[in-house]
Amino acid sequence: MSHRVIADLSPDERVAFFERDAGIDAVRGDVEEIIDRVSTEGDVALRQLSAEHDDVEVGNIDVTDLAERAHEEVDDEILDAISTAADNIREFHERQVPDDWREDFDGRELGRCYRPLEGVGVYAPGGTAAYPSSVLMGVIPAKIAGVDHIAVATPPADPMNPVTLAAAHEAGADRIYAVGGAQAVGALAYGTETVNAVDKIVGPGNKWVTAAKAAVRGDVEIDFLAGPSELLVVCDETADPEFVASDLIAQAEHDPNSSVVAVTADEGTAAAIGEELNQQVDDRERSETIEKALANEASGVLLARSMSEAVLFAEEYAAEHLSIQADDDEALLDRIDSAGSVFLGPYTPVAAGDYASGTNHVLPTNGGAKRFGGLSVDAFLRSTTVQRLDEESLSGLSETITTLAEAEGLEGHAESVRRRFE
Repeated sequence: MSHRVIADLSPDERVAFFERDAGIDAVRGDVEEIIDRVSTEGDVALRQLSAEHDDVEVGNIDVTDLAERAHEEVDDEILDAISTAADNIREFHERQVPDDWREDFDGRELGRCYRPLEGVGVYAPGGTAAYPSSVLMGVIPAKIAGVDHIAVATPPADPMNPVTLAAAHEAGADRIYAVGGAQAVGALAYGTETVNAVDKIVGPGNKWVTAAKAAVRGDVEIDFLAGPSELLVVCDETADPEFVASDLIAQAEHDPNSSVVAVTADEGTAAAIGEELNQQVDDRERSETIEKALANEASGVLLARSMSEAVLFAEEYAAEHLSIQADDDEALLDRIDSAGSVFLGPYTPVAAGDYASGTNHVLPTNGGAKRFGGLSVDAFLRSTTVQRLDEESLSGLSETITTLAEAEGLEGHAESVRRRFE
């Protein structure tokens, strides 16, 4: 792969990098039809849609019992990996739990308390690749938040992926449903005879899942609308091109529409990364997917005129995953505010965060990192403010309250204060 110069990018090429599209418009109409079928026909629609879209004849939609069995039967090596990853994810997310608080503000006792959502649905992708890691990333923070009912929906298969099922059991899911795609989102949003409706749906998915989340948003909460995986590597001449290329390939194997970019101010490094990409692709099992992702117009190796230009590119790109492989990585990080998750140094591959370091891999794409962060315990909590005023503190505020209330034409508000002092 040859590199391109940032300064020489055409307007259309820049649009491709900075206005990445999840592709949901193309399937929006079909998705709305699917959701309508699920909301009106329930389990019957789920079974029919599974046959149509997954080519699987579904018997039991609820496969919770299979998860316990899978947890007992899966290889010890895999179970140990699931357990280690789960422990690290728990440890990191437990640090995110906020404390209720009350404080005195001159007689005004004010505070904030946090309560978990009652029901959450976690979507775990299937299809070309199963994602037990996404089960851990969705279920564990919800469990830590104290959510009462946590359901996992994952596409049906014959047989169901035992590692995904084992991960759901390890994470503590209350129900596991063999249903995928837009129909899974519809079932979680509106409920069926088997699937309980939830308050919020989280987790990554393809454009059908993303379009479905967009369609049900408003009737049920969602985390965010996520597109294909993204990685931006900012590197200097000290970076190992072999490491950089392997990180790009790792994210490219997710999806042909994945966006993977390396940007550097060193021409020799840019050329070496391109050569490494060419050499490594053929060795990967998912080489066809990787090649398509690398050919994506939002992927490539870019040469900046300076590291300052590379930083500006990174900030505008607002990557889902940002890897900084440079001599002064902390200084570069201080200059970049927008990224879903950051990976510092040559021995912090994105795969570490994808699986086992402890941070969450459900992250904003398409520039969403400019506006919000990734999945966390906060996503499963509601905050409530609490207040108690004594007579003296209300008296001290009475003129302020009544003046503002009358200025807004809400005389009843003002009167509700005055009557307490008549």
